[in-house]
Amino acid sequence: MSELLAFAAVGLIAGWGEVFPRWIPGLGGRRVPLPAAVVPAALGATMLTAIWTATGVAIAAGSTLQGDPLPSDFPTQTLHGWHLAIFIASYAPLLLWGPFLALLTIAYWRRRRRTPAAPAPVRDHGAARPCDKPTERAQAA
Repeated sequence: MSELLAFAAVGLIAGWGEVFPRWIPGLGGRRVPLPAAVVPAALGATMLTAIWTATGVAIAAGSTLQGDPLPSDFPTQTLHGWHLAIFIASYAPLLLWGPFLALLTIAYWRRRRRTPAAPAPVRDHGAARPCDKPTERAQAA
């Protein structure tokens, strides 16, 4: 389930996050409603930030989330040197997962809330008009 939810974050940058794929019955080809993407992503970013911040603080303090001391076989207790460095380097990015998802959600929201720009006026590039002289046409282009 967590892999599916993590993959859903890709929808914030992929085309299928703005328009439902055609193969989805009843929704295919329609725009994804902004709240349908932003609300779950914002809640997920909040929860991930809270969970991983609390976990990181607890481990740094030498305790579990419940406040009990870390077990003697916990990796930060048993690993030393480069083994401990690899362990920390592997798990430390989890602390950034929530904030990065929040930034991604804000970028998606900002991109999608913009109203489409009005179409540019059609310009007549060099079409002859009755009173045009070649020099006027060149200056207009």
